[in-house]
Amino acid sequence: MTGLVNRQIVLRRRPTGLVRDGDTELIERPAPEPGEGEALIRTTYIGIDAAARTWLDDQRGYLPPVQLGEVVRAAGIGEVVASRCAAYEVGDVVTTLSGFQEYVIGRDDLFTTPVPRDVDQQAMLAVYGSTGATAYFGMTDIGRPQPGETVVVSAAAGATGSLAGQIAKIAGARVVGIAGGPEKCRAAVEEFGFDACIDHRVDVTAGLREHCGARVDVYFDNVGGPILDAVLGRLAQGGRVALCGVISSYLTGEHPGPANYTNLLARCGLMQGFNTLSQWHRFDEAFTALQAWQSDGRLVYRAQVFDGLPHAVDALNGLFTGANVGKTMVRVG
Repeated sequence: MTGLVNRQIVLRRRPTGLVRDGDTELIERPAPEPGEGEALIRTTYIGIDAAARTWLDDQRGYLPPVQLGEVVRAAGIGEVVASRCAAYEVGDVVTTLSGFQEYVIGRDDLFTTPVPRDVDQQAMLAVYGSTGATAYFGMTDIGRPQPGETVVVSAAAGATGSLAGQIAKIAGARVVGIAGGPEKCRAAVEEFGFDACIDHRVDVTAGLREHCGARVDVYFDNVGGPILDAVLGRLAQGGRVALCGVISSYLTGEHPGPANYTNLLARCGLMQGFNTLSQWHRFDEAFTALQAWQSDGRLVYRAQVFDGLPHAVDALNGLFTGANVGKTMVRVG
C-alpha cells in the first residue's frame, strides 16, 4: 500500500462557455496502487491545452469525452515513485496523460513516454512533447514552407503557434502571425521572431492586406471561424492550410463554415486536418529536430506557470480569455 493521498479535479457537470464554480470539484482519494505492468507516477507539471476544454463536452473527438465524476484529462509530466512495470524504474521521469491530479497510473503504451534525463521538464512540455510535435508535423508535413514563401500562423503567441511560426522561419519563409492584443503581437515578433503580427482585435483583413498582399502560401490554423475565412480569401496558387485547432468555437460548440473555401478550388489549394496521435511512431524524428533547433538558438519558448493544482482550472480558462503567452502549465509538485 502506498498510503499516499491523491488530490484530483473531477468533472461534476458539463461547462457552458468557461469552466465555472460547480463544473469541477477538487477532491482527495487514496493514490492508486500499481498493478502488474503498471507504474505510479507523481505529477510535477500539467500541460494546459485548449483541447482539454473540448473533452469536457459530451461530444466524441479523437479521444472520448471526460465522463462526470472522472478526472479532467490533460497531458503532464512526472516522476515514477513505484513500479511493477519493466519499462520504468523508480526515479524515471515520464510524460503521460496525467489529468488534473497529483498521482496517476502509467503503463508501457503510447500515452506514457520516458524523458531523457538531461531534458528540462518545462522544455519537455513546451517544446519536445505533443505541443512541439503538433507544430512540427503540421508545418513540415502539410504546410511544407519554402524559402521566400509567406506563412501565416494564428494564435501566434500561443504554445503551438509560436513554435509553428519558428519552424517556418527555419525553413526560410516569411512569417506573419495573428494574435490578440498588442502584448501578444509584440511577443510574436520580438520573442519568437515573426516578421510581423496582426492584432485580430483590430482588423484582420486590413492586416493581411498590409503584410501578405494577395499571397498566403501556407496557413497554420489554430482558431477557425472568421480568421480562417479571411486567410482563405488571400490564399496563393497552390496554397496549403494545416488545420490544427478551432479555439474560436471550443466554448460555443458552433463551427461556422468558411465562405472563401472556394479559393481552394480556384487556386488548387490544400486544406488538411491532423493530430499527433496518428504520427506517434515519428515522435523521435520530431524530438531530434526540435532539440537541435532549440540547442542552437533557432527555437525559443516561453512557459507561463501557475503554482498549485487548485489553479489548474484558472490556467485552462486563461487560454480562452487571452491571458496566455507561450506554453501554459501548472506546477503540481
